[in-house]
Amino acid sequence: MNLDFTSILPSLPYMIKGITITLQIVAAAGLLGFVLGIILSLFKISSAKPLLWFADAYTSIFRGTPLVLQLMIIYFGSPQIFGYQIEPYLAAVLAFGLNSAAYISEIIRAGILAVDKGQREAAMALGVPYNKMMLHIILPQALKNILPALMNEFITLTKESAIVTTIGVMDIMRRAYQVGANTYRFFEPLLLAGLIYYLMVITLTLLGKAVERRMRRGD
Repeated sequence: MNLDFTSILPSLPYMIKGITITLQIVAAAGLLGFVLGIILSLFKISSAKPLLWFADAYTSIFRGTPLVLQLMIIYFGSPQIFGYQIEPYLAAVLAFGLNSAAYISEIIRAGILAVDKGQREAAMALGVPYNKMMLHIILPQALKNILPALMNEFITLTKESAIVTTIGVMDIMRRAYQVGANTYRFFEPLLLAGLIYYLMVITLTLLGKAVERRMRRGD
């Protein structure tokens, strides 16, 4: 193997700047996915059939098609759908957020159903309205149980965000590719990009474990 990092290392700060873009997309998409996921999970346990059918259809579509396809439909199809070309950053947030919502809704639904039925029955017996019961009693308990699964989804989202390079977003992968094109050496910058992603995932994993331990101590 003919590895030579000396010509690549000067471009490392340029590649590291892509971390900010990646984290911005992941954070915005994660928040959008979490909010939509809660709404969809409530639809899935609702007695209203249209809401249940909508949530099931939504989950089926976004889990049954490739994420990169969803990203390209939103970005390249926006001129036909909306009449103008949306920004790559917005397209990435929408695609990742809408996709993530499908998975998060299933996670939250499972967490809600795992809460002891006695909690709901006691709240109903005390006359607590359904909205307040879900917001203040059921969801907080469900979130504690599903925190590891949510962190895993967030980590997966961080890794999958690399596909935004296909629509020209200047994330870590895009910058690594540009460095390779400028130096005519692609292997080394891609290895460095992989290392950056790995360190990000390890950091998020440790952060998730710390939050989980803190929540357990608060029980």
